[in-house]
Amino acid sequence: MLSLTATTLKSSLFTISKTHGFSNTRPVYPKPFTTINAALIPASNRQAPAKQQLYQPFRPPPSPIPPKFRSLDTAGKIEVLADRLGLWFEYAPLISSLYTEGFTPPSIEELTGLSGVEQNRLIVGAQVRDSLVQSGAKPELIAAFDTGGAELLYEIRLLNNTQRVASAEYIVHHDFDSKGAQDLARAIKDYPHRRGDVGFKDFDYNLPGDCLSFMLYRKSREHRSPSEIRITLLEQALETAVTEKAKKAVARELHGESEEERAKEEEIKIIRVPVVRLRFGEVAGASSVVVLPVVKAEEGEEKLLEAPMEFESGGEFGVVEAEKDWSRWVVLPGWDPVVAVTKGGVAVSFKDDGNVLPWNGKKEAVMVVIDREKKTVEAENGNYYLVVAEGEMKLDRGSVWKEKGVNESLGMVVLVVRPPRDDDDDWQINDEDWD
Repeated sequence: MLSLTATTLKSSLFTISKTHGFSNTRPVYPKPFTTINAALIPASNRQAPAKQQLYQPFRPPPSPIPPKFRSLDTAGKIEVLADRLGLWFEYAPLISSLYTEGFTPPSIEELTGLSGVEQNRLIVGAQVRDSLVQSGAKPELIAAFDTGGAELLYEIRLLNNTQRVASAEYIVHHDFDSKGAQDLARAIKDYPHRRGDVGFKDFDYNLPGDCLSFMLYRKSREHRSPSEIRITLLEQALETAVTEKAKKAVARELHGESEEERAKEEEIKIIRVPVVRLRFGEVAGASSVVVLPVVKAEEGEEKLLEAPMEFESGGEFGVVEAEKDWSRWVVLPGWDPVVAVTKGGVAVSFKDDGNVLPWNGKKEAVMVVIDREKKTVEAENGNYYLVVAEGEMKLDRGSVWKEKGVNESLGMVVLVVRPPRDDDDDWQINDEDWD
């Protein structure tokens, strides 16, 4: 007897039986299936899933030209520009449209009276305005630039969207002209590059007013004291400063320090820490060298304490022997400050000098040599110390650490070494960069 099997799905509709020697064929009606496992269906009989359409038809970006100008032909566009029909940001995209049709800035100037500089200012200003709209700026702020706004918005073109919104609000609130907007944009753009300058940490980078105040404050220090221009710049800086910390820094510069503070600062400047840029081949040409264990700053205090305290070279070949195994060492020329460290010297490597060192950072790696035998922080001698602060290794004067209640450090700073570089002839940094 044949039967329906799920594995082959071949149904037998007839069964053959033998009764009294005769063959009898009769139909057999199988029970209907309620469910069939898909795994049992031969691949040839399965319905293939619909293929995903990978090709997507080209959809051009939305036209920046306002709807009322989109139907204009070339002559109509030139007429709109020549007669300045509409608001500036409405007809500004027509200039780019004419460029695509083969027109050049001189030819457009001849037909419309718009110089090449004005054309560029309108195009860029409109793009900056669009970025303000896309950034969610308030409608009243956008509307403030409807008349004559191209010159103002053009000046903040180099800022990111967040800075553009903040700058635009500051420009409108203080009724800046294009020169004021230009100075503001330059102050914001220049601020990060002034890390380590005097007063850098007293101003807030996120506030346009503080950035502008810092630029005026910094310019005032380029003039002799007392002088009329210096006082004028400081008064302007004090007026534009937003945070209390910035105002205090400017006021301190404007009204001067007390005799006691000035004497203390001069005393601190007497003690200086050498900052040296290593030259290519300098180690090979040195008459004597010093070998120091190296610790990465991100490895923390525990790793620094594990570094060998004693190591010395001896024998005819000057073989260096340490009290324990260590994986990283550096060879430096026999500079006097390093040679003077007879025990406990270690070199701490930092990936970015701007995050940990109090000078004009160059955004490069540095190696700081410290003396772990001199851990006690002293405020009077003006020395610098390496301390773990806020989970990171940082350097600062002993007087600063004392004010923060730090009495013991990881070690006193002996020398700061920059890596060799072909494009830097200034191999030794002025000591006053620390102040």
